[in-house]
Amino acid sequence: MKKQILLILLTSVLAVPIWAQDTVQQTGSLTGGTISSQFDHLLKISNNYQDYKVVKKTHLDQIRANVTDSINVFKKELSTIQADLVEKETKIKALEAGVTETQNRLESAEAAVDSFEFLGLQIHKSTYVNMMWAIVGLLTAGLLFFLFKYSQSHKVIAKAQNDLAETIEEFEQHRKNTLERERKLKRELIDAMNGKVS
Repeated sequence: MKKQILLILLTSVLAVPIWAQDTVQQTGSLTGGTISSQFDHLLKISNNYQDYKVVKKTHLDQIRANVTDSINVFKKELSTIQADLVEKETKIKALEAGVTETQNRLESAEAAVDSFEFLGLQIHKSTYVNMMWAIVGLLTAGLLFFLFKYSQSHKVIAKAQNDLAETIEEFEQHRKNTLERERKLKRELIDAMNGKVS
């Protein structure tokens, strides 16, 4: 008899937690979990009548309230997401406008760095450099031409000076010869006049 009482007590102690779990699952399933799990639970706890399921009105109202709450939560989340999306699209448009403006400034800055105003004209640096090198080349060619002409004229002047020096020397020699001849002629004339007189 003690064994039977002990067995009954043991069975009742073990059965109470199982029964409590079923109760929690039944009431917990309609109040928590996903909508799909709540519908599954509703099908399990509903009675069968021929090919139909008989659902208690309170359970159906509970599911309707849960679905409505879930829809309202999803609507709030959707409106929040849409507001965030609109805000992010506005920020993206502002950032794109900023990027476009920055790109335009960068292009203007690059154009300003690559070109400058020279004699009232906007000139690109490479054009200016090429123009300056062309001018330097022309000036160098002109300098070389004038150096060549100067050396040629220097040679001509040196030759002319040599010719002049030679001509002056010849002239001096000729003058000396002429003076010598004149003196000789004068002496002869004087000697001849002296010889006739005596």
